[in-house]
Amino acid sequence: MSQPAGEIAVRAEGVRKEYPTRDGALVVLEGVDLAVRRGESLAVMGPSGSGKSTLLHILGTLDRPTAGEVRIAGQNPFSLSESEIAEFRGRELGFVFQDHHLLPQCSAVENALVPTLARRCDRGAAAGRAPALLERVGLGARMDYPPADLSGGERQRVAIARAMINAPRILLCDEPTGNLDKATAESIGDCFLDLQKNDGMALVVVTHDERFARRFDRVARLEGGILIFDL
Repeated sequence: MSQPAGEIAVRAEGVRKEYPTRDGALVVLEGVDLAVRRGESLAVMGPSGSGKSTLLHILGTLDRPTAGEVRIAGQNPFSLSESEIAEFRGRELGFVFQDHHLLPQCSAVENALVPTLARRCDRGAAAGRAPALLERVGLGARMDYPPADLSGGERQRVAIARAMINAPRILLCDEPTGNLDKATAESIGDCFLDLQKNDGMALVVVTHDERFARRFDRVARLEGGILIFDL
């Protein structure tokens, strides 16, 4: 298990999210506070519709809060222009979703390299990093395979390597084991936590899987739009 000892990678203070409806505002998040340090892992649980994915999207700068503040690596990303937010997101954040969203026409290593295409970075270094990451997630012998020739667990491992390609400070994962059988989910959990421990990232995962969540440094639950941390 990783040791939470680094600086605060992501902080949310009083984050509220509401959506307008014909019957008035639909409040999804009521005032969420959290802080996750580099090298620390947090699992967020809660029933469907509780706002877990909404919170993750706000932490990932994919959605804006109605009120409150988010700071990533000490910066408020929502003070930036849209193009600056996109650059910031590509530099600081990695994402893994329940569906892997791999490009079917590309090999595993080509899929892992996709996030580098939108960034001004050393393409040669990235080209060397992708095979190394696929080796780390157990796909060294299958990096030239297209998604159609990989199992569900292998596809999710490619998605993890893709999320790691830009060496993000924070890895955000939305139900990453939701489509996997128990044994595969366990091995994917090992993969996440090994990478997080060795690379010193902050890891935030939303999940329904109680067993998976209990492997993290901290567990919190979204109830009534409020984030409650387990003691």
